[in-house]
Amino acid sequence: MNDYKETQGGGQKKKPVHLQASERKAKRKSRLTWQQKILLIVAIVLAVVLMVTLAYRAVFVKPELGPKNEPGDTSVEEIDYGDGTRPRSDGERKSKDYYTILVMGRDTGGGGNTDTMMLASYDVTNQKFTVMNIPRDTMVNVPWDIKRINSVYNYYGGGDKGIKKVYQEVSQLVGFEPDYQVIIEWEAVGKLVDAIGGVYFDVPRNMNYEDPYQDLSIHIKKGYQLLDGEQAMGVIRYRHDNNMKYGYANGDLGRIETQQAFLKAVIKQLLQVKNVGKINQFSKIFEENVETDLSVQNLFWFGQAAIMGGLSMDNVNFVTMPNTPKSCYSRTYKNYQSYVVPNAKELLELVNTSLSPFVEKSVMSDLDIMSVNSDGSVSSTTGHVEDSKAAAKPVIPSNTPTEPVDNEPDEPQGGETTIDPETGLPVEPGSGGTTTNPSVPETPTTPPAGGSTSGSTSGSTGGSTSGNTGGTTGGSTTTPPTTPPSTGDTGGSTGGSTTTDPGTQPSVPDDAVIVPPEVTVVPEA
Repeated sequence: MNDYKETQGGGQKKKPVHLQASERKAKRKSRLTWQQKILLIVAIVLAVVLMVTLAYRAVFVKPELGPKNEPGDTSVEEIDYGDGTRPRSDGERKSKDYYTILVMGRDTGGGGNTDTMMLASYDVTNQKFTVMNIPRDTMVNVPWDIKRINSVYNYYGGGDKGIKKVYQEVSQLVGFEPDYQVIIEWEAVGKLVDAIGGVYFDVPRNMNYEDPYQDLSIHIKKGYQLLDGEQAMGVIRYRHDNNMKYGYANGDLGRIETQQAFLKAVIKQLLQVKNVGKINQFSKIFEENVETDLSVQNLFWFGQAAIMGGLSMDNVNFVTMPNTPKSCYSRTYKNYQSYVVPNAKELLELVNTSLSPFVEKSVMSDLDIMSVNSDGSVSSTTGHVEDSKAAAKPVIPSNTPTEPVDNEPDEPQGGETTIDPETGLPVEPGSGGTTTNPSVPETPTTPPAGGSTSGSTSGSTGGSTSGNTGGTTGGSTTTPPTTPPSTGDTGGSTGGSTTTDPGTQPSVPDDAVIVPPEVTVVPEA
């Protein structure tokens, strides 16, 4: 069929209308050159990239570094360090993106105690991640009698003030202020484990414990297995069985070792790329169970920096604060309390090489490290002791049991808890005083057999003990005065004493300490 029609008079044939329309469209398309087409494609690609970038930046936000307070800025309340040494908070960093974070685990089922404290250091530039656990029995420089670091949170009434004071004590301990802090409810660990499909872990021992008050039921067999969220929480909370017969031989330090191994297993699984798609799940868990001065977007930034930056498990290092078990006389409980004190030189080395973000190295006096002197007094590497009574040589009755005890208050079962300003421990409801009768040790123990006890704090299991620490040498009991003497032998000498300012101690503490009898090792379950 001919698509052309003749015009009247035999003129030129005219194209049909539909062909004319097609040609007009072709002509319009031809107006866009191939260079313009390329530019158009590039513009579309850039638009897509821009949208993705904006979305990325909305999800992954890099945390800021630098002083918490600019000159004239009062939005962040300054920490009052009193007469203590102020930790470093600013200076040249070892790398561009070097972050430090104080992580506190809060057990809502156990009265909100902060029994788990970790100082994390993440060098994003060089992809190195170090976490130091701080044992809950660490002796710290506080003005009350029982000086364990886990007493600080409740002493100040918990909440924001309690967290702030824990942050202050840790900062003084290590000599610098962590950039950020994260408070995690234990429930978050279980929910996170469930979100990533469970975690394979080699449980080190049989674990059996029941506590209806905390709605806690732990029954886990020893061995390598896939743990769900509930089992994971049981593993990291377990310390001993109900009858106290089975548990970690080294107490809380044993639990810390298990927690470190477990968290390393969790991190290994979290670093898998498949978990990047679970951002919404993780976000909900963080919002419900985490309190922090970091935003959720900041936390995601750390996550993507680790996954996309290639953080290797070889560069993930969990350590426990270098420490030595010690005992120290309690003027309230009239017995020896168990502590761990930092090994000063080892901790200073760890701070300078792996924890502090600053190029300038710390010196010993920058860290507030407590120690127990040979005469029973305590001292600090800063030269200042907050508790002037503890800085003086204690007067110890001759019949005082030498085995240290751990005066742990009962877990609060609801309602407000009153803290005794002298001990730093909760007051027993209705008692109007300290948790335990000060004249009687909470856990009486029989003095070492085989001889009399004469005021010594270094008793043995056989024979008589010697070495006067304030009691008499004839086996009689000397009643301590209400106010400890203002003088004390800070050098632990046997002849006379030196008058000292009870609030000041030598810059280099005496490492010789009173060693209690060996504690029986708890058998493996």
